[in-house]
Amino acid sequence: MKQWAWILAVPVLISISVAQTQTSASVSSNGSGSSASSGIWHEAGPNDRMFFPKDMLWGWAQFDLSPPHNEIDPNLCAGNSYVDGGANAPCNMFARYMLSGILEVRPFGRGPLRRFMVWGAPAFLFGKNVPKTLYTWSPDAIGIEHSWGVGIYMTRGFEFRVTQHFLFDRLGARNKNLGVADLGNNGPWGRYMSLGVRKTFGARRW
Repeated sequence: MKQWAWILAVPVLISISVAQTQTSASVSSNGSGSSASSGIWHEAGPNDRMFFPKDMLWGWAQFDLSPPHNEIDPNLCAGNSYVDGGANAPCNMFARYMLSGILEVRPFGRGPLRRFMVWGAPAFLFGKNVPKTLYTWSPDAIGIEHSWGVGIYMTRGFEFRVTQHFLFDRLGARNKNLGVADLGNNGPWGRYMSLGVRKTFGARRW
């Protein structure tokens, strides 16, 4: 437990020290931000709120349609699930549609906590298909693959991130064992927790 505490404490201390250094630098340079390959780090303005600032939310949402014979496989059914019933195989969780996204929440607008964020990344899967035997446009709900975590911005586009990924959550009638081809709820990644460092770079065109 002490080792984990040190691992988590190091990026926090780094971000606080960098924040103090950059704040001093910004004051001496008339409030300019610190340039980085990922853009400019903006210090809090005089009118920024401490809690729930205007720029607290960032994210994206995406809808995907997978054409027949190219279904999304969340690793819930064996690839040869058709041997257990053909087109009527009970394990038919190969997705036609996916709705996914990321939401980052930065609830603090001032001080060192301005660098802290919480994020979530769900992916909702829909469809009813069996490889080689059944291809439909059904929107039947399959389930949710999701993870969440926290992040701390350090400096020059580097973020320290903690990620918790969960087992796949099935929905509706799929929330049960679906025969011999059912692989369980590990999904594409299973359950895990990881510590990482992310580096962002470049400037997006839009």
